[in-house]
Amino acid sequence: METGIGVMDTKLGMMSFFDSSGAIIPVTVVGFHEGNIVTHVKTEATDGYNAVHRVRDRKLTKSELGHLEKSGIIPLQHLQEFRLQSVVGFELNKWLDVEELFKEGDFIDISGTTIGKGFQGGMKRHNFKRGLMTHGSKSHRQLGFVGVGTTPGRVYKGKKMPGRMGGTKTKIRKLKVVKIDNDLNVVMIKGVVPGKLENLLRITPAKITNQFYLSSPNSFSNSTKDIHKQS
Repeated sequence: METGIGVMDTKLGMMSFFDSSGAIIPVTVVGFHEGNIVTHVKTEATDGYNAVHRVRDRKLTKSELGHLEKSGIIPLQHLQEFRLQSVVGFELNKWLDVEELFKEGDFIDISGTTIGKGFQGGMKRHNFKRGLMTHGSKSHRQLGFVGVGTTPGRVYKGKKMPGRMGGTKTKIRKLKVVKIDNDLNVVMIKGVVPGKLENLLRITPAKITNQFYLSSPNSFSNSTKDIHKQS
């Protein structure tokens, strides 16, 4: 369950931003292109839960084209679903305006695909310490002991070992919106976000365990009593 409707955007890069007091803030610049249109509204009566679908960009499959043609929406891709507590106020073909969803100072959650780094060893992938560099040691960067003795005589599942690093989906929580530039259609976010340049990102109002950071008209709040009931 999301705290509010989200949008899709593209990572444009990083820069330094000077606030009103002159302090330097490292920010990530994300851009919004054509898209972010509501294509489907799910309700408990029809689908068993409340959700809003939206899409972005081109190159579609036949099933996606049929979905959009049924709703009378221009060809777009990257179909996403945002589960909400209420879908009041959302309708087909509604344009999601970033300025209306987020304000400067709001907290947001951003998810995306991290940069792929290929096959890496334990030192780079898991920050292992190296072996001896002298006295005839032949295990400078080797993994070392990975299993156990006779019982159970195997390597446990989940053991940290060399392998593919990066290229996985991750979420960074509670990032602050520093600046919204409506002329350039970009948003500056404090800190770093997943992925390389032109990476597709998913932005939603921030949600932390037992606490919701209210950030938009579409976000919902819970009283302290309700939060204790959920935890």
